Amino acid sequence: MTDAAFDIGARLLAMRKAAQLSQRQLAERAGVPHAQISIIEKNKSSPSIATLRKILSGLGMTMADFFESERQAPEGPFFSPEDLLDLTSKLPVTGVSDVAGRIAFRQIGDAHRHNLQILHEVYEPGADTGETMLEHFSNEGGYVIEGELELTVGGEVRILKPGDSYLFDSRIPHRFRNPHEGRTVVISACTPPYL
Repeated sequence: MTDAAFDIGARLLAMRKAAQLSQRQLAERAGVPHAQISIIEKNKSSPSIATLRKILSGLGMTMADFFESERQAPEGPFFSPEDLLDLTSKLPVTGVSDVAGRIAFRQIGDAHRHNLQILHEVYEPGADTGETMLEHFSNEGGYVIEGELELTVGGEVRILKPGDSYLFDSRIPHRFRNPHEGRTVVISACTPPYL
């Protein structure tokens, strides 16, 4: 596991050049503004998860492919807290400069080897996956351990409290948000892996 922050801009630039695409060509393929590619590559803006997924679709890559070189998961079958892979620095969260609003994801083991991603998720007060709803080819579920989680799936919105859970087809547009003043902790699973 690496302690260094993942450089999204440098990685995107390297992947775009490897694909022999100009910024404009990638923007057209991904359906995003040309300037957005430039701003992200220069690390002047951190894209939302949904925006990064859209851009990566223009490269024919998944989020997992994009971050793969940084992953080194222990074999298992048992894991202590320090064995979990910290994906926090690999998550593009927009406009977060302090603890409030942050989302932390820690993964158990090698998600791709087992075709199952299990995450320990922490949403600080105000944390939000973004107004652009997430959509990906997976099924996901989770269990709220602490706090409150506002989950939007399609046109349905519900505030989940400790003991509440969820399970849905991730192709349905969805969004996660912590609407209360304390932190929210969730254990989730996704197959195939999303991040």
